[in-house]
Amino acid sequence: MNNKLQDIFLQKSYLVWDLKNPDGLSEDSMVERIINYGNWDDVMQAISILGIAKVSSIFNASINQTRNNYRPQTINFFKLYFQKYAQGVT
Repeated sequence: MNNKLQDIFLQKSYLVWDLKNPDGLSEDSMVERIINYGNWDDVMQAISILGIAKVSSIFNASINQTRNNYRPQTINFFKLYFQKYAQGVT
């Protein structure tokens, strides 16, 4: 678990408004919640902590599953964003 990423959730309760115990979230779940419930600054903070390649990888793995928790508009926006800014970044 990434402690710096976890700190975002301690400071911004609107990201985990529906959870009793957010301490056990995986990095994948934290990225999903930030993209779904966070604002642009939250997304940029996650990218600065994990790196754009890792956030892009987590996002793409999630949307390629049979079921995911992203709205179609969110998928479209971040697919385009990561295609432009995470292409070729390792």
